[in-house]
Amino acid sequence: MEIDPSASRAVLKREKVRDAILELIEERSPGDAIPSERVLCSELGVSRPTLRAAVDQLVVAGLLVREHGRGMFVAGEKITQELVADRQTFSLPQAAGTWTSRLLEFSTLPAGARVGRKLRVSPAAEIRYVARLRLVDGSPMAIEYLHVPADLVPDLSSDELENGDLYEHLKERHGVQVSEAVQSIEPTVVTQGEGSLLSVPELSPALLFERLTSDTHGRPVEYVHSIYRGDRYRIVSRLALGPRTERVPPREGHHPGIPPGDFMPGEPVTFSTRGVVQSEL
Repeated sequence: MEIDPSASRAVLKREKVRDAILELIEERSPGDAIPSERVLCSELGVSRPTLRAAVDQLVVAGLLVREHGRGMFVAGEKITQELVADRQTFSLPQAAGTWTSRLLEFSTLPAGARVGRKLRVSPAAEIRYVARLRLVDGSPMAIEYLHVPADLVPDLSSDELENGDLYEHLKERHGVQVSEAVQSIEPTVVTQGEGSLLSVPELSPALLFERLTSDTHGRPVEYVHSIYRGDRYRIVSRLALGPRTERVPPREGHHPGIPPGDFMPGEPVTFSTRGVVQSEL
């Protein structure tokens, strides 16, 4: 697959604008206003279409609210369901198909305030920033943006990012053993540039993944967010809810998707999840 250079540049520019706006959101409370489009375009040095593409994605993701004639505001906090509240069994089988990568950008730059907070490093600390297109059996499936502290992987190469399993490379070549990851998944839509790279129309449904990975010492070693095609990728989860010996009245409220009282309060929940790539028609 040939990568359109202009589409790649547009996506990377919008991604940097998105990160800048996310930093503004994280500094504010729900209901607070953010600067106007005119002010943001001036401060970030981008065109209005580029800014609007980033803002549109954040509106769809439920992080920003537009009010006609008033401006843009930080959205209310989302309700979050954590399937496993403590450290119980978790497995992540690999998705089907042959996965490969094409690099869109590979550079070293300052972490900045937002990524620095996630990786627990100084905003001035250097990170390896990677943008890559992920393909399954040669077909584009996702756009992935990785941030890794540079001092952990001083010799990270483009070959490692395009071939093989990155976590295996981290372990075998850099002495970084990943241990735990916290990942969120939300619905979104693709921009025109993202659609061009993923071979889908603009505003096609997609899945937004955000993941923070830690090593065996509890140190954050990777922050990544990705846009996956919604037409060909889905998540399947299996919950083992544990045996019950007696009926216990359910607590107030319930877990979304699970009828009230269907598993015991305090019982361990075994959770496994896998990605499913659907065949192209």
